[in-house]
Amino acid sequence: MSRHQKRVTVPVSWPISRKIHAWVAKTSPGPHSAANSMPLVMVVRDMLKLVDNAREARMALHEGKVLVDGKVQKDYKLPIGIFDVISVPAKNEQYRMLKDEKGMFYLSLLESGIVRKLARVQNKTFLKGKKQQLNLSDGSNKLAEGEFKVGDSLVLSIPDKNIEDRISFEIGNLAMVVGGKHSGQTGKIKEIITVRSSQPNRVIISGDREFETIEDYVYMIGKDAPVIKLGAVR
Repeated sequence: MSRHQKRVTVPVSWPISRKIHAWVAKTSPGPHSAANSMPLVMVVRDMLKLVDNAREARMALHEGKVLVDGKVQKDYKLPIGIFDVISVPAKNEQYRMLKDEKGMFYLSLLESGIVRKLARVQNKTFLKGKKQQLNLSDGSNKLAEGEFKVGDSLVLSIPDKNIEDRISFEIGNLAMVVGGKHSGQTGKIKEIITVRSSQPNRVIISGDREFETIEDYVYMIGKDAPVIKLGAVR
């Protein structure tokens, strides 16, 4: 299997030029699917513009100059997806990966200080001893006690990813859409429609205007106000 792919075949969510070079790095297996992420080398070179080429980007990563969710990451093909936190200690800067209304990734500059991360509960299982394990959207798993349901968002500390708060997937709470034609839009959940078939559940969201999307695209981001910063800077 090729370690690279042609630029013209990359997802439309990648904010890169498609005609400068023929090839780009392909994401390695990791916490996000290839369709919903982009390789770390592209984030460092094309989005942060810390370096001029892929060789310099790999060198910077090898030297531990870039952190993902508070930890040094040296795999230049590591998939970076929605809500991941990218830190550049030398510049005292931290960014959160988000999607805009065109469905493209962008980096939101964060204020200095303690930064937390959001992750959605994708699934939950019960282990031996009736221990509840939450499978999260960033590829991590957390043992947790209490009432959690699929679709809830967890506010996690970084880098240890301790659960600090929970935002329930329920009517009245604030949500952000990360896919489809309503990508990047936010609003409060007005209705959750359970579909008794193989089709995905649907969610009606009320914001600047009312719209409908599928449950898979909905991330809870707060109750009355977002718990994360959403503004784009690059």
